[in-house]
Amino acid sequence: MKHTDKLGIIPTQYTGAALDTDAVVRSEDITAAKAFFKTAKSRLLGVNNWHQVAGFVSAVFQVTDAAGNTVDRDVAAGDYLKIDIPGPGSREGDGYDWVLVEMLKALTEGENETIGFRVRPAGNPLNLHTETAHFYAPDATSSFFVMRRQQDIIAWIVDHNLKPNDEAVSLTDGLRHAAVGTGAIGLFSKIQWQGLADGIVQFTGS
Repeated sequence: MKHTDKLGIIPTQYTGAALDTDAVVRSEDITAAKAFFKTAKSRLLGVNNWHQVAGFVSAVFQVTDAAGNTVDRDVAAGDYLKIDIPGPGSREGDGYDWVLVEMLKALTEGENETIGFRVRPAGNPLNLHTETAHFYAPDATSSFFVMRRQQDIIAWIVDHNLKPNDEAVSLTDGLRHAAVGTGAIGLFSKIQWQGLADGIVQFTGS
């Protein structure tokens, strides 16, 4: 299904690979759709619970503030996400991959509602190193949306400009980023995001 970025947060695709993942459910009427949009929105913004929403293959995501302190709240612009993916962690990231939440926007137009945010690979806010602590290069972005189009509730995730991170100072991290980044482009990211999209719009559960 083709979707439109009404928030203007998806950057142009100009290098590397791209991934587009979605899940759609139709509510029985507008009233039910409005109510379920609130549930889907809560799942989107509750990043700390994504591993439960996405299922057993998921990485574990933790929201932190700008200083890297973990927080138990919905994600906001300026936060970081600390990501624990299956397998060896990044030395630069103290065992984690890190992304910065660059923007978060919402828009309501009649019977259409949209909320979304964009993240980008970033350095570890807990130390003084400036190297990108992620297996993707800093050109890469992931944009996450929940939309209501009349009775349809849509979870949509778009990755653009995906390339392995070659900034790593250590040989270990360099090899890790190349291996994980290349593999993730074709497999892990797609599985991860499809599980998340499906979970966000699943009618059962809280």
